[in-house]
Amino acid sequence: MSRIRVAVDVGGTFTDICIMDEDSGAIRIEKTASTPDDPMQAIMNGVEQGRIDLSEVTMFSHGTTVATNALITRRLPRTAMVCTEGFRDVVEIRRANKEDLWDTYKDVAKPYIPRRDRLTVRERVSAEGTILEALDEEAARRVADILKRRQVKSIAVCFMNSYVNGANERRMREILKEAMPDLPVSISSEVMPEIFEHERFSTTMANAVCAPVVVDYVSRLGEKLAAAGYKRDLLLLHSGGGVMTPASVRDFSARLAGSGIAAGAIASRFIGNLCGFPNSIGFDMGGTSTDVSLAWNGESRITKDWYIEFGYPIRFPSIEVLTIGAGGGSLAWQDEGGSLRNGPQSAGAFPGPACYKNGNRTATNTDANVVLGRLGTSLAGGKITLDPALAAQAVQETVAAPFGMELHQAAEAIVAVANANMSNAVRLLSISRGYDPRDFALVAFGGAGALHGAAVAKELSIPTVIVPPNPGVTSALGCLLVDVQHDFSESFMADASTVSPAEMQSAFVLMEKQAVERLAHEGVAQEDMALQRTVEMMYQGQWRSLAVSAPARIESICSLIEAFHNEHEREFNYRREEAPVSIFRIAVKAIGIVPKAEIPRHEVLPHKPQPVGRRSVWFDGVSHDAAVYEREQLSAGAAFTGPAIVEQFDSTTVVPPGMSATVDGFLNILIVTKG
Repeated sequence: MSRIRVAVDVGGTFTDICIMDEDSGAIRIEKTASTPDDPMQAIMNGVEQGRIDLSEVTMFSHGTTVATNALITRRLPRTAMVCTEGFRDVVEIRRANKEDLWDTYKDVAKPYIPRRDRLTVRERVSAEGTILEALDEEAARRVADILKRRQVKSIAVCFMNSYVNGANERRMREILKEAMPDLPVSISSEVMPEIFEHERFSTTMANAVCAPVVVDYVSRLGEKLAAAGYKRDLLLLHSGGGVMTPASVRDFSARLAGSGIAAGAIASRFIGNLCGFPNSIGFDMGGTSTDVSLAWNGESRITKDWYIEFGYPIRFPSIEVLTIGAGGGSLAWQDEGGSLRNGPQSAGAFPGPACYKNGNRTATNTDANVVLGRLGTSLAGGKITLDPALAAQAVQETVAAPFGMELHQAAEAIVAVANANMSNAVRLLSISRGYDPRDFALVAFGGAGALHGAAVAKELSIPTVIVPPNPGVTSALGCLLVDVQHDFSESFMADASTVSPAEMQSAFVLMEKQAVERLAHEGVAQEDMALQRTVEMMYQGQWRSLAVSAPARIESICSLIEAFHNEHEREFNYRREEAPVSIFRIAVKAIGIVPKAEIPRHEVLPHKPQPVGRRSVWFDGVSHDAAVYEREQLSAGAAFTGPAIVEQFDSTTVVPPGMSATVDGFLNILIVTKG
């Protein structure tokens, strides 16, 4: 009886299904149209299309955009917040900053919970954790009665200083549960037990508004899979790069808000490590956007400064991904100053690029690539046919005529602007963080990543580009490569020179006990558990911290201080040995290791492959006679030079003149950007 693993990544246009045979490591892929009104319908369509027997599936992993879309569209159930008296407007006051400092007319969006549904009760906890005033239980019961009559679907409880003592919040939850036993209640001392009220309140608010949406979705999908024969837990990818089971979704729903973009970053890191590049930059270019991620020494960069809507941070640890509006459908346009621009406006899935023949007359990146010969006349194995004449007409009318350019010159200008935008995104995530792109490999994937990857790498002097075997569904592959993961943290504010190692060790041990209990609750065996410690530190006077790894036993603080100095120098290019260091927070990452099937390695037999055809392709204003290869015919050891085009079902790879390419034992194409 075969054993298979299934990963599903739901996108705006397509739902990708990655199916892996555990015994052979063989992978096959399926694509089906997404169903935005009911995403799980596309999932079940994909299961049927892929002829998947769910009774033989040992793991079903899913990256979902349900929470993300709910926050973006604000199609949210009525949710309430209970706050300390006098602090109901913390989430509305925010940090009093703006996304665009100079735009006086653009206001920050309203909070997810309107003011009339943010109620207060009397209670008080000091900054040291002493209960100065116990919860006013009579007022708490009045609040519970009001919210019950309003028929709210979820509640957030956010009290001042509860991060050091959550007793009053826990009692408030008990009172709310007495009145509404089945209602999800998120309390800030458990969701995000950290200082900075706005960030803690905002994260808890996002968690509360997502809970009913996500719990309903996960429950219904789990029931559908079970009815079709699946016997295990559904695993859901979260923003931190791990998966969680339905048992944790109710309490930490907002962790799924970054689920969709995390899968690609995980797959990129895995592929980089597989090819011998522990330092890699993920370049995931799709139809409307490009996601850039970074792995250093085999580990993804993690951030806690992220949001779906500006002004409302979600402080759960998340893989750092920078998204810009640059994709195959991005529109070329002329700004008020007469300059050529590209995106973020997009033709989307419909009408799509002009060459899709659906009525769009504005040039897109796809149209420009068709004019340049870099794209053929069909996509997705012939399911989509492209019209070169319509592409040429759009480029001519949008760019060539207004700017007085020749057709191919205009098409190259469109692509050049897009490449410049994407190169700047890579710089923001690498150079501005203290990393030199020349020390990395670029992993190019997504429907259009391999089309632009070599040009972006050349612009940044990145020596190697890696194109995975199935670029268009690489994000789905990422869902197969993750472990169960939870993050625990708490404030630990102290002067590093005076803190007791024993005190810090005790705090870590207490957190690790909670971590082990959470993993056990999700069915993870003791031998499959792994715990990783970090300490966040900063120079006294700073308010932004940096995290460094901590050993399994804290015996000296000096090594942690030295590690902080080193990390600060790498990130900001300076260190202050003489400056006092403060400890800000401690954290534990709890990992439940999921057995992973190995991707098969093929014997490498160096050879020169035979092209299936040739065509004229334009580079730097010159037409080149380029070889065209079929990806399925490129076996391990194949070596060829540019200009060349590699076509396959889900993507097209461009190897410009002067670059060389080889196929490794895992069937990745490795492009060397320098001769």
